[in-house]
Amino acid sequence: MTDRELVDIALIAMKSAYAPYSRCLVGAALLCEDGSVFAGCNVENASFGATNCAERTAAFKAVSEGKKRFTAVAVVGGKNGKVIETFPPCGICRQVLSEFAAKDMRVILFDGEKTYTHNFFDMLPFSFTIDNVK
Repeated sequence: MTDRELVDIALIAMKSAYAPYSRCLVGAALLCEDGSVFAGCNVENASFGATNCAERTAAFKAVSEGKKRFTAVAVVGGKNGKVIETFPPCGICRQVLSEFAAKDMRVILFDGEKTYTHNFFDMLPFSFTIDNVK
């Protein structure tokens, strides 16, 4: 699966986003170690705290299907669905993804024209891990 193919899946997922409050539609495509892909979109809620980001939606779908090792995630987003800048994962999403991220997991961002690829752990250098709760 190429980075651009993951971006395209995330763009399709973005169309399903429910974001009446922020109007920021976000889509994610999560590549698992076995080659399976799970897409997700953000789902807002009037209470805001109950809102779920696209990345976590994709991650929870993957884990609920028994996939627990992620190798890449593409994230796209934009106000009113127009992608004009990158939408990196928020801190909560980074923490959730870190639980299942392969050591070389890629984060693929798209600004509407170009893709940008980053190493996940460069974006979250000091994640809270199982070692912290032992």
